[in-house]
Amino acid sequence: MPPQRRGLHPTVDVRDARPEEFGRIGELRVAAYRADGFLAEGSTYADTLRVLGMDGTGEILAAVDAEHILGTVTLVSWPNGGEVLRAPGEGEIRALAVASTARGNGIGRALLTAVMQRARARQVRELLLLTQPDMRAAQHLYAEAGFRRLPDRDYEYAPGHLLLAFGMVLAER
Repeated sequence: MPPQRRGLHPTVDVRDARPEEFGRIGELRVAAYRADGFLAEGSTYADTLRVLGMDGTGEILAAVDAEHILGTVTLVSWPNGGEVLRAPGEGEIRALAVASTARGNGIGRALLTAVMQRARARQVRELLLLTQPDMRAAQHLYAEAGFRRLPDRDYEYAPGHLLLAFGMVLAER
């Protein structure tokens, strides 16, 4: 019999991150990526994860309980997004991360739902994201939520290093 997945704990809330939490959120992002082997120890992307969206170019959401930040996700909109964004009306999900101790509780799903709702509220017509090819659990989560692969928007950030693009239409033009 497969193990049962637990549901989102009732005391977990997804809300806007507070500036005084930014340092902890940056470290949570780095720790989550490293725990799964998606961020090498000397990677310069760790510096990006530590500050992404904290300069006002993104909206950072945090999943919290009474004592801890359990996960985070960032929404950026044109023209502040990364390489996947091409036009006004597009938004990008960045740095979805869940603390390793909080996984299996539906926090990633709750963060994804919240960031999709936020994007709709901001009149984002198409929501996009880039993910590493090895991030299979994340890709499964995105597919379950209705995202589809967009190979024409894949991004090769260095020779032989490809990020896979996924997207979802939230509103017709």
